[in-house]
Amino acid sequence: MIKNTRAIDIVVNIWTAQALANRPDRSDFYKKMRVPSELYEGISLETMIQRMDDAGIERAMLIAAKVGDRNHSYCYHVPYDLVKEAVQQYPNRFYALAGLDPTEGMNGVRALEKAVKEDGFIGAHFYPHWFELAPDHARWYPFYAKCVELDIPVQLQVGQSMIYDARYPRKSVGRPISLDTVACDFPELKIIGIHVGIPWTDEMIAMAWKHANVYIGCDAHSPQYWPESFVKFINSYGQDKVMFGTDFPILRFDRTIQEIEALDIRPGPLKKLMRDNANRLYKLGLD
Repeated sequence: MIKNTRAIDIVVNIWTAQALANRPDRSDFYKKMRVPSELYEGISLETMIQRMDDAGIERAMLIAAKVGDRNHSYCYHVPYDLVKEAVQQYPNRFYALAGLDPTEGMNGVRALEKAVKEDGFIGAHFYPHWFELAPDHARWYPFYAKCVELDIPVQLQVGQSMIYDARYPRKSVGRPISLDTVACDFPELKIIGIHVGIPWTDEMIAMAWKHANVYIGCDAHSPQYWPESFVKFINSYGQDKVMFGTDFPILRFDRTIQEIEALDIRPGPLKKLMRDNANRLYKLGLD
């Protein structure tokens, strides 16, 4: 627990048994990522909140993830309603992010609008690699335009993707440099490149430094292994462009906090990383 700092985790997977019920088996991937086996079957929202409390995490953004084309047997979508219900149950602990699927076209755009306007979702989220469509592909552009219109940030995974299912390997299409085109075409769009951009972290830093509307989410990669250039960016000229995340259960709440504490980041930049930048960008209005 970081002293005098209440954290906001911007990347969290809803992990209840209900959320996992219709997913393909990913146990090989979880083993590779060292996810504790006790989590394979899911945990309750109450247990998640207790783990957040133990780590000093005040709030978490739950993703209604769209992991590939849901008509494919190795893919799945987390229903918007499932995440909406979790937020309604614990409105002071959770926020909702709407997953995007470019194969849904304008139906997906309309679903995003409904989720924000009627159901209280505060942002969008997507995985370029699951659709093998780079962030600057035209099929994402209607979603970007809608995010601008709704004044919500969009998170997207940048950097290398993994083999999540050996039966359905996906290419790493999320090079951070592809955000250059998106940021130029949509200067009002608030873009968060999550997963640090590894192994192209310097490229991700360059995009966040160049563009006022590009930010970095520092989830999914253990802080003890963050590149030195990224730690320096957080601690100095990039302190307003970074946000804390775990991608739970890929990273545990408590261990991630402990590893960040060990980085010896200055108090001012640390507070911005852990809470203030997310509070500002998502317009959460927290004290």
